[in-house]
Amino acid sequence: MNSGSQRKIVVGVDGSKSSKCALRWALKQAALSGASVQVVTAWEFPAFYSWEGGPMPPDDFEESARKSLDESVDEVEHDTVSITPVQRVLTHGHAAQALLDASADADLLVVGSRGHGSFYGALLGSVSQRCAQHAHCPVVIVRR
Repeated sequence: MNSGSQRKIVVGVDGSKSSKCALRWALKQAALSGASVQVVTAWEFPAFYSWEGGPMPPDDFEESARKSLDESVDEVEHDTVSITPVQRVLTHGHAAQALLDASADADLLVVGSRGHGSFYGALLGSVSQRCAQHAHCPVVIVRR
């Protein structure tokens, strides 16, 4: 739980419709509870990428993730009337772990039920499932 006076909701966004629904839900909940919202997008190099050469330069992975984060938040904020403060966080690493780390001091973690998964993600289980099993705060999984 957040020990400060400001409540905090962490929401994972990956550009998918499901994650945008989760962000809409989180903004509405934040408005009801007076919480701030921290939107987290994680990126990592694909398993097939190598330093010897790959489909795109390393900076492009991070830039693509930042663009997805900004477009998702801008779209949802445009569609949702909200005065809730929104902090955008882009981090390198596996999505589930990034969300678990970000929500360590949160009052609530919100994720979509399905995102832009990968074969790597399928091997470990879904992000929403890992968050539900390992988070130290309540988790809301929003279905489309």
